[in-house]
Amino acid sequence: MSLDHEEYVEQVLACVERVPRGRVTTYGAIAEVVGARLGGGGPRLVGSVLAAHGGPVPWWRVVRADGSLPPSHQGEARQHYLEEGTPLRPTGTVDIRRALWRP
Repeated sequence: MSLDHEEYVEQVLACVERVPRGRVTTYGAIAEVVGARLGGGGPRLVGSVLAAHGGPVPWWRVVRADGSLPPSHQGEARQHYLEEGTPLRPTGTVDIRRALWRP
């Protein structure tokens, strides 16, 4: 099965929209679910999709496996985390054990 880019983008964005307030998922978890349905794509592709198309969805709810975001996103994301009550570690990264939601 070949990877259809438009369908992949739609599936990634739909998955991100399902992440509940105050919870997060990882680029890898989304890649596993969407890739299993559509035949490919890894965490980097999920990140590329969110960079190009993620503005309208709660992109801050998708983090790296260690609970961090790229430095360029941390300030805006932190505001969302505080507003939503997302569990954070003292370091400011998301407490992935307490906040993880599996798609």
